[in-house]
Amino acid sequence: MKKTIRDLVAKFGKLPVAIDQVGDDADLYAAGLTSIASVQLMLGIEEAFDIEFPDNLLNRKSFASISAIARTVDLIRDSREDA
Repeated sequence: MKKTIRDLVAKFGKLPVAIDQVGDDADLYAAGLTSIASVQLMLGIEEAFDIEFPDNLLNRKSFASISAIARTVDLIRDSREDA
């Protein structure tokens, strides 16, 4: 999953550094992710993983790092399975 997320961050994140220079736990906002780019990233993630971010997960913390995004996607998938 992290490979897919990395690809999406590279495509939509518009970071000024190469994605392979960003660690899984590195702060994406410190690396240059903007709020506008995070919206594009969110839409790409929703399409790639066939999920929808609930309002309570639309925050900076959910997109803070590759690992945070992976946890958030897992959380959304788990909650969908429980429903």
